[in-house]
Amino acid sequence: MSATSNERIVVIGLGYVGLPLAVALAKSFDVTGLDIDQRRIDELKLGHDRTNEVEPDALKASPLKLTSTPADCAGADVYIVTVPTPVDAQNQPDLKPVIGATRTVAALLDGAKKPIIVYESTVYPGVTEDICGPLLEEGSRLQRGSDFFLGYSPERINPGDREHTVDRIVKVVAGENEAVTDRLCAIYGAVTSAGTFRAASIKAAEAAKVIENAQRDINIAFMNEITQIFSRLDLSIWDVLAAAGTKWNFLKFQPGLVGGHCIGVDPYYLSFRAQELGIDPNVILSGRSINDGMGAWVAERIHEKRGGKAGSALVMGLTFKENVPDLRNSRVIDVIDRLKALGHEVIVHDPLADRAEAQHEYKLELAADALDRRYDTVVVAVPHEAYGAFADDRVNGLVAEGGLIADLKNLYAGRTLTAERWTL
Repeated sequence: MSATSNERIVVIGLGYVGLPLAVALAKSFDVTGLDIDQRRIDELKLGHDRTNEVEPDALKASPLKLTSTPADCAGADVYIVTVPTPVDAQNQPDLKPVIGATRTVAALLDGAKKPIIVYESTVYPGVTEDICGPLLEEGSRLQRGSDFFLGYSPERINPGDREHTVDRIVKVVAGENEAVTDRLCAIYGAVTSAGTFRAASIKAAEAAKVIENAQRDINIAFMNEITQIFSRLDLSIWDVLAAAGTKWNFLKFQPGLVGGHCIGVDPYYLSFRAQELGIDPNVILSGRSINDGMGAWVAERIHEKRGGKAGSALVMGLTFKENVPDLRNSRVIDVIDRLKALGHEVIVHDPLADRAEAQHEYKLELAADALDRRYDTVVVAVPHEAYGAFADDRVNGLVAEGGLIADLKNLYAGRTLTAERWTL
């Protein structure tokens, strides 16, 4: 089951994960990218990636085929599913995108090709084999293990990170047997210079992915909790971390608003499975509770620093992290909502966020002229490079006399600012 350049590969889902992978694979294989969003396909064909993960020149030069029509993808050798795995309003796993993609793939399988269906979407252990496998059998009327085969290779995309890209990170791979794993190692090995790691099983690979993000979530929760403690002692967390960080084995995590489609979501997949097994995941859920409450805590501290007086407030940054346009599950909204509840008149600015998406996701109007006014409070919520490039006079010009700069991520440390500056 070795891989050859004649492999016909279909990548389902062309978002932050699927598009970079598809472009990388297309350098060595015959690759088609399938996405049900025709607008997305049209943009990509014009060389525009709204996620900013693939440069326009690289996209235009790629031999990657693009389609929104599943029938164009029938009879491929390998299908790679990279669709989102969100949670619902009750923080329960929402597998509808994965199930929908699986049913689409099932209708395309050709048993004579002995195709491999690989999942990259983050799931709890057992989803690939116990949920997706039977759905593929049902939809294709083929037999898993003889007519088609399963694999799993967890995505490790870090949006906005130009160092740890798909062609430079270790790819964990697992197939349902050794031959499938060999073939997946050959395929992914053609993509990344960092090599592949053979997981012991598909379930082990699924578990590895879900704990990567759960571990990070828990560590950030600890930082957020001690930030709240030290705040009552009039200690800046940044001063404390600078000292503690001199110890050789101190883990250099930072406090912050934990959002996005991975770290703030994936722990719920693990806790869901734990509860199904009769285990109470106290540490995981405690971490989630702390992080989910951080935005409101920040807003209340800002209100306290203002002497309990409401006023005009500019929130700089809405995306879930710096230097990306992704608004999904941004916890900046928690700061905004709490400030509004405390009586503040909030204006939001973000140079990267899409205005229509902000309206759709959060019912927020992004003010294009927001930086042309002065405010009682300026909340630097997301440390975009564009904000970091502001000269001192530019920052000072945003704050009214007697106003406050709430610099959540310490972006303006060491600057000469005329207004009072508060940070975590």
